[in-house]
Amino acid sequence: SLLVDIKLKKEVANAFVKRQKRSSIYERYFEYYKNPMEQMHERCENYPPCDYLSDQIGFYLAYNRFFG
Repeated sequence: SLLVDIKLKKEVANAFVKRQKRSSIYERYFEYYKNPMEQMHERCENYPPCDYLSDQIGFYLAYNRFFG
């Protein structure tokens, strides 16, 4: 059998996954108003050099290097 290695960016992969509708007002609130730490993680994940470096030296050091 033939194995194919396919790599997609996180943003592209997320476009293929349909999200479930939020049924609770609390779930919608937390979706729109994310805590600062989660926002920092997303900012680093969406910037490839920071995402790569965070795997090497850890999130806090990588984030501070690019955004601190």
